[in-house]
Amino acid sequence: MRVESFLERRAADTADKTALISGERRLTYRELDHLAAGLADRLRGFGLQRGDRVAVFMENCPEAVATIFGVLKADGVFVMINPTTKAQKLSALLQDCRPVAVVADNRRLPTVVESAASVASVRGIVVAGGDGNVEMPGGVAALTTFPSLADVYPPPTWKRGIDLDLAALIYTSGSTGKAKGVMLTHRNMVSAANSITTYLQNRADDIILNVLPLSFDYGLYQVLMSVQFGGTVVLERSFVYLHAVLETLRRERVTGFPIVPTIAALLLEIDLAQYDLSSLRYITSTGAALPTAHINELRRCVPHAKMFSMYGLTECKRVSYLDPADLDRRPGSVGRGMPNEELYLIDSDGTRLPHGVGELVVRGSNVMQGYWERPEETAQVLMPGPLPGENVLRTGDTFRMDEEGYLYFVGRRDDIIKTRGEKVSPREVEDVLHQLDGVAEAAVIGVPDPILGQAIKAIVVARAGACITEQDVFRHCGSQLEDFMVPHTIEIRDALPKTPNGKRDYRALLADESLAAPRTT
Repeated sequence: MRVESFLERRAADTADKTALISGERRLTYRELDHLAAGLADRLRGFGLQRGDRVAVFMENCPEAVATIFGVLKADGVFVMINPTTKAQKLSALLQDCRPVAVVADNRRLPTVVESAASVASVRGIVVAGGDGNVEMPGGVAALTTFPSLADVYPPPTWKRGIDLDLAALIYTSGSTGKAKGVMLTHRNMVSAANSITTYLQNRADDIILNVLPLSFDYGLYQVLMSVQFGGTVVLERSFVYLHAVLETLRRERVTGFPIVPTIAALLLEIDLAQYDLSSLRYITSTGAALPTAHINELRRCVPHAKMFSMYGLTECKRVSYLDPADLDRRPGSVGRGMPNEELYLIDSDGTRLPHGVGELVVRGSNVMQGYWERPEETAQVLMPGPLPGENVLRTGDTFRMDEEGYLYFVGRRDDIIKTRGEKVSPREVEDVLHQLDGVAEAAVIGVPDPILGQAIKAIVVARAGACITEQDVFRHCGSQLEDFMVPHTIEIRDALPKTPNGKRDYRALLADESLAAPRTT
């Protein structure tokens, strides 16, 4: 099965059911499939062939959802890019994945044009929104507006590929500071969606409220899974206006609410009793460990909703979940492996452990194919499995596993910071800090934060004679980084601690932070 078949089946058997709600807009499965078919036609007009990539640079909106399925209908590979990405990084991502086309909303067209100017592979840009009178920018071979429901398209005549073909590249930060494209086939994504909807016991009358960006795989799968089981997804652009989100939850009678620890902390700062949350059937959380205290408080506020604490990686989508019935008996656990998956631990020599403490390994059809055009980094995380030709995933995370297979997170092998449910590479933020005039050295660490999970802290050393303020650093980072990557705290120091071999001593910085009082600007 291929991912686009989710939508095509729904358009055939429940065509008039509401598939997507976004503000005042409501699209049926027939209408969503129609938009996707129109986009596929546009992309084929650009010359897209089997396996070609299409970059999607949009906020959460119906056109973004239609684009995902439209790219797959055209036999392409979709690449979701965070809508807050700045031009320089966007250009680097486009250079890396070499898309045939970019689909963007009208507000981001200038950034796309600037970034795509040096990317020879880009043959066209599709623009959603605006007044429809889009002028051809210089250097772009072709530009067109997003198809409308009024347009009529003939049934596609091209032959599509198979479920072993790539469906998506999902970029994730690595310890090197450079984003890596996780290669996922149709089979990978269908398998993950099947497993998750199985343990969530999703059904056709479920209504999922998604406030997470579609560039975040947790947000992306809310749409894919809803279409798979024939439900309805309510698409919000963010959770910034939390009261409005909760009012939407009430009005649309939402049954499923996926959150990250940041959202959980914000929810618990308001009086949830003033909202009618009686429709909620379940709440899920992943992206970082949700504190047990937050889980218990949410359960107290919404006692009728099942709480699913989960753990996952972009490289395999989901790893484990804790059955709500086990919350009291196993506090702090992220549960056991989801259906159609095997989990086990290995020691430093790669020897399999029956239980105890070790690096977690994931085996299943949800495991990625590797990192896009990065064979050396792929070889570091994929290793031979039990069957000839099979690969399993080394997560790089250390867990304790009890004798019944329940997992308890211990620590990470790398230094990736998890904040607001997103993964941030300290190296990438440091590179931006070093671009600011007057900065001699910079180090970035993650510090515990009750709302963010981890807050990004930047320690900056100014060059001799230079005058740098914390506001200078904030402004610079805000102009160069996605919102979630901007440091929450800035500290100006005279020097950074060093190890005996002259490297920055991050352990000393973390130790200093643990002894210092919280400080923000």
